[in-house]
Amino acid sequence: MSNTMRAVDIKDGKGPIGALHIADVPKPKLGKSQALVRIKAFGLNRMDLLQREGQYPVPPGASKILGVEFSGTIAELSEEGGGKEGFKEGDEVFGLAYGGAYAEYIAVSTHMLVRKPTELTWEQCAGIPETWITATQAMYLVGQFAAGKSILWHAAASSVSIAGIQLSRADSASAVFATARQDEKCEFAVKELGADGAFNTTSQDWVKEVMKATDNKGVDIIVDFIGASYFQQNLDAIAKDGVIVNLGFMGGTKLPEGTDISAFIRKRCTFVGSSLRSRDEEYQGKLRDQLVEHALPRFKDGRFKLFVDKVLPWEQVQDAHRLLEENKTKGKVICTIS
Repeated sequence: MSNTMRAVDIKDGKGPIGALHIADVPKPKLGKSQALVRIKAFGLNRMDLLQREGQYPVPPGASKILGVEFSGTIAELSEEGGGKEGFKEGDEVFGLAYGGAYAEYIAVSTHMLVRKPTELTWEQCAGIPETWITATQAMYLVGQFAAGKSILWHAAASSVSIAGIQLSRADSASAVFATARQDEKCEFAVKELGADGAFNTTSQDWVKEVMKATDNKGVDIIVDFIGASYFQQNLDAIAKDGVIVNLGFMGGTKLPEGTDISAFIRKRCTFVGSSLRSRDEEYQGKLRDQLVEHALPRFKDGRFKLFVDKVLPWEQVQDAHRLLEENKTKGKVICTIS
């Protein structure tokens, strides 16, 4: 077997979309309790755009190659074998890694692999791990969700919110709300995902709409990817003892002048930032197990919908990044490797 492989590289280590190209690089070597997976498809995430630009801190020891979620077949196993799942060479899997998925091969912990169901395609499976595990983490571990609580997901058509809205509905939220910047995406959240209400943040006073829909109580949990530009509105819309979970800064990191933080005391609310990629394998592994036990059966029987917006060959990875930057997708962008 060759010691090299093809992977998406970034000219000069960081740069614009045009810096992405496919190059020959060393094939990863197996560590303890790892599998070498030949990748069929990989999912794109917003952190990939930031990492490409040099604005995302890659975890220590992680591959500098972009990408954290993938599907493929096991090509080789380390001496420790296939782990608790008993994986074998040739098994079809999908999984989550700390980096390295934009490549022909990836070395990954066997604990972070999941068997690919026959009911799902390679492309669908490649878009599951980061998205659904992030939504699960934000909702349960950070947001402290329980049946009967209300929840709002910003960026309704983002892959994490698509997962989160469905999880919220399935686990008996009292009400599920969403926001987006386009009417089409708001309609998608209600009609396709089952949200109780979705509000256009460019044409509606979404805080006013949320308060009206909750009898002026506000929502118990807000999952936010926007940051500074929604900070005040999130405080205005959160309920007493509520939790605002921040996962990103699409709206900037500097708070506007005049921001009123009195809600932290008046409402006893909590603002928590979180990042899945920086968590250790034990933490991620527990979420992986929850995905297998809780969500996988619902993927297989169709109760949970997997939305893949666009599939492109990895030779068109620049176009794939461009799609994410345009913010027009509803669901995952996936690249395939032939």
